[in-house]
Amino acid sequence: MNARNTPYSFPPSVLSQIAQLPRLPMTEIKALWKRLFGTEIPNYNRQFLERRIAHKLQLIEFRKTNHRLLESNERRIKALIETGKLRSREKDYRPIPGSELIRIHKDVEHRVVVEADGQYQYEGSRYASLSAIEREITGTRWSGPLFFGLKAPVKTKAKKGARR
Repeated sequence: MNARNTPYSFPPSVLSQIAQLPRLPMTEIKALWKRLFGTEIPNYNRQFLERRIAHKLQLIEFRKTNHRLLESNERRIKALIETGKLRSREKDYRPIPGSELIRIHKDVEHRVVVEADGQYQYEGSRYASLSAIEREITGTRWSGPLFFGLKAPVKTKAKKGARR
């Protein structure tokens, strides 16, 4: 776990639980794993177990607050059941709050933190979109989600009869 401060604040209960993981005896790690996952631990690699438990604790906490993501997933599942086909993600798809997006541009690493209210934190400032941050970084107009690798480039179809 990265100990540096991030602009995004995790709920204190989750942060304190995660911070305590390295100090817990292995018996408590096993019990916590069983409570969270409903199974016995898959191996005895403590670092693996702590990371998975920390991830699960964050998922549980953010599942409570990110209703938009849950609703989006429910719509996608319903459409899949009705049509048998999975549509591409909706255009308003955003990463899970607390995610850190990292992009190296011209040998400079840029870090953006996704906040719970849908905003983005970059170099101490808040932005409403990734495209605004991309413009700040490059000085040009690109797709922010494309720039940060959240969206694949659109493939153009070759015209009929055209040679490759």
